[in-house]
Amino acid sequence: MYRADSRAVLATLIRLLGDFDLAEEALHEAFRVALEKWPLEGVPVNPRAWLVSAGRFKAIDQIRRQSRFEPFDVEAHDAPVGDAGLPAVESVEDDRLRLIFTCCHPALAPDAQVALTLREVCGLTTEEIAALS
Repeated sequence: MYRADSRAVLATLIRLLGDFDLAEEALHEAFRVALEKWPLEGVPVNPRAWLVSAGRFKAIDQIRRQSRFEPFDVEAHDAPVGDAGLPAVESVEDDRLRLIFTCCHPALAPDAQVALTLREVCGLTTEEIAALS
């Protein structure tokens, strides 16, 4: 399941959370929770949507935890931390296309665009990307 769906789930989490690092942590937390719950409760009808939701909630929890330890700056925060501003889950293909466009942003060098796309969209490791060069 990880090999088949992790890149699609990651693309959706990046769109929802707007942060690559936070989305990647959320992805791994979602799979960790799935490893704990699915053997006991069974695999859900739509495991990809379950993983997106679990990852999103884990990320929101992390944002809330971090906000407790950071001093609140009224000027820096336009909206409260939470899931109210997050858009609803759309189709995975749209998210993957958005991720491709993000990875291929013209502000990035062409070689960085290719490497980032291969890593984030295709799921290749750094070693696999280096071997392609």
